[in-house]
Amino acid sequence: MSDKALTIHRVSKARGTLRVLDDVDLRLLPGERVALLGHNGAGKSTLIKCILGLTRFQSGAIHVGAAQPGSAAARRDTAYLPEAVSFHPALTGREQLTLFAQLCGAAADVPGLLERVGLSDAMDRRIGAYSKGMRQRLGLAQVLLGRPKLALLDEPTSGLDPISRQDLYAIIDELAGQGTAVLIASHALTEVEARTDRIAILRKGEMVADDTLANLSELAGLPIRLRVRARENPEALAAHLGGDRVNGASIELLCSPADKMQALRRIADMGEAVVDLEMTPPRLEDLYRHYAKESLQ
Repeated sequence: MSDKALTIHRVSKARGTLRVLDDVDLRLLPGERVALLGHNGAGKSTLIKCILGLTRFQSGAIHVGAAQPGSAAARRDTAYLPEAVSFHPALTGREQLTLFAQLCGAAADVPGLLERVGLSDAMDRRIGAYSKGMRQRLGLAQVLLGRPKLALLDEPTSGLDPISRQDLYAIIDELAGQGTAVLIASHALTEVEARTDRIAILRKGEMVADDTLANLSELAGLPIRLRVRARENPEALAAHLGGDRVNGASIELLCSPADKMQALRRIADMGEAVVDLEMTPPRLEDLYRHYAKESLQ
C-alpha cells in the first residue's frame, strides 16, 4: 500500500439508519490531483474527516501511505486546508506560520512561503484584520510546510478573487510536481475541470464515478452539441441537417460521440452554405448531473 499516497477501501459509515458513506473506494498516487465532487450532504467532508482520523468509520480501511488515519506518521505526511480556516486573531501571519513550522519541526522559509501565497505585504499584520481570502491564503501557506505526501483541500478557492484562484491552482500544480497527492473537494466545477487528473463523484455516500474526464465522458455517452451558421438560407440548412433554429442564422443539433464524424461529413457536404461551425463536447457540469443524477434547477 505504500506505493499509493492514499488508499480508501470499502469504507462505510452510518449515523443511525443513515448511510453517510457506503463502501467507498478511492486511491491517489503520488503527484496525482483528484477532484472530489458531490452536492451538500453527499459525504465529502465526512470522508475527509475519516482520512484525517477525526471521525471513526464502521468498516473498511484507510491508509495514508502505509499509516493508519490519525497516527503520528499519517499526521506528519498529511496537510489539510478546511473551507472555514481559522487562526488566532492576535497573531501576525508571520507569527502564526512560524508557530506551525515549529510544531511540525519543519525548517521553513516563512517569509518566502508568505510571499508565495501573496501575503508578503501583510505578514506582520494581525490576522484579525485579514479578509477571508487572506486567511485562506495563510492556510495554503500552512499546507506548503514540510512538503506533505497528501494534501486535502476542502473548497480551497472559497473567498478568493479570480487572480488568487489562478495562483492557488499554480501552487497545487507545484505540489503535485513535487510528488504530493492532492484531493480537492469543490463545488467550482469549471475550475477543477481543467486542473485535475481525475474526477471522483460522491452521491448519497456512494462513489458513483472515479475516472479521467475523457473516460467519464465516453462512458456517459452524452451528446455533442453542434452549432452551424448558414450563409443565407438557414431553413435549407435545417431541412438538410435537422436540428433546431437558434439566433436566426444558426441551427443547433445533437449527436452521439459515435456519430460525430458522420455529422461533420454531412455538414462539410453543404459547402459554402455553411459559414461557421462550433462543436461543444459535454462539460464537467453535464457529466456531474449525469453521474450524480442532479436535475437542472
